[in-house]
Amino acid sequence: MPDRAPQPVDRQLPTDEARDLISLVRDIAQREIAPSAAEEEDAGRFPREVFTLLSDSGLLGLPYDAEYGGGEQPYEVYLQVLEELAAARLTVGLGVSVHTLACYALAAHGTKEQQIEHLPAMLGGGLLGAYCLSEPASGSDAASLRTKAVRDGDDWVLTGTKAWTTHGGIADFCTVMARTGEEGPRGITAFLVPGDAEGLSAAVPEKKMGLKGSPTAQVHLDGVRVPDARRLGDEGQGFAIALSALDSGRLGIAACAIGVAQAALDEAVSYAADRRQFGKPIADFQGLRFMLADMATQIEAGRALYLTAARLRDAGLPFAKQAAMAKLHCTDTAMRATTDAVQILGGYGYTADFPAERYMREAKVLQIVEGTNQIQRMVIARHLAGPEGR
Repeated sequence: MPDRAPQPVDRQLPTDEARDLISLVRDIAQREIAPSAAEEEDAGRFPREVFTLLSDSGLLGLPYDAEYGGGEQPYEVYLQVLEELAAARLTVGLGVSVHTLACYALAAHGTKEQQIEHLPAMLGGGLLGAYCLSEPASGSDAASLRTKAVRDGDDWVLTGTKAWTTHGGIADFCTVMARTGEEGPRGITAFLVPGDAEGLSAAVPEKKMGLKGSPTAQVHLDGVRVPDARRLGDEGQGFAIALSALDSGRLGIAACAIGVAQAALDEAVSYAADRRQFGKPIADFQGLRFMLADMATQIEAGRALYLTAARLRDAGLPFAKQAAMAKLHCTDTAMRATTDAVQILGGYGYTADFPAERYMREAKVLQIVEGTNQIQRMVIARHLAGPEGR
């Protein structure tokens, strides 16, 4: 039988530096991430040493300024790095995306003094970040958050509970959105909170159907005192910062989704080439070949969609609509592709002996995080038809 082992994705990269970067990421993924992914996910183990390696390799601050230790790579390149990492293990790809999201408020809206003081350690000093926006009673309706920050001299005192926090309980710093003023989006302010701040604690991590190696937990703020020097942006600007960060973060989720979908396709192609029924490989049956063709087409379309949005962002052009489209299409594609991979593997696909079932469980959460796909449809529709109820 001819060798039909999965081949690396043929990427269109803008520079030789970017091609070298992707080669480095693939090497790390193959040597340090993929071999233990299934075992560690099953055990619910977070691979902190992998994130230390990524930091040491300059991969935790790729889209940020080199002046502060970032890689100064365009989003077009950074997102393809995320895709490669997520294909090896979603816990890692998603973790890098969330860390990048947690750095955004400081990198985009912090003062020069704040950036000089904090960004180098956040981008290349081995630290890991968390993004604290959602709460138990405010998920999609994030502007109704209840966590409060009350001014006390030169400090702010933060009290409340955040929910669904990736890296909750293990993060070295948290970007926290808290209410400092009126109800609604204009009363929210962003803060940079140290992970070891007094009064900051995390609940027991949620027990999830997938992504078991990535801790997701409530974060409790019980009178956490933060100096005004750690306020990010102006008072009342926090919700605008949060939405801007999520536009970019949704592209990260889209890239991770395509990584998972690609891994599922590779697994399905490999299995179909080896599995024989009725005297020939099942890859020779037209019905199955069409399934593979549809999977590959949707994955390529998703990759093109997130790269189009990334190039708009890199050019300084509006990209929020395209980011929502990319998040919607790519995560739906991941769900379909992983489900089809399980079907192609048949009974074996339903067992933990093969990674297809893990991919399917992981893909589901990507349709939920950083704005459900129903919210993405609302965002897209607003760009097309204007706000609701005009």
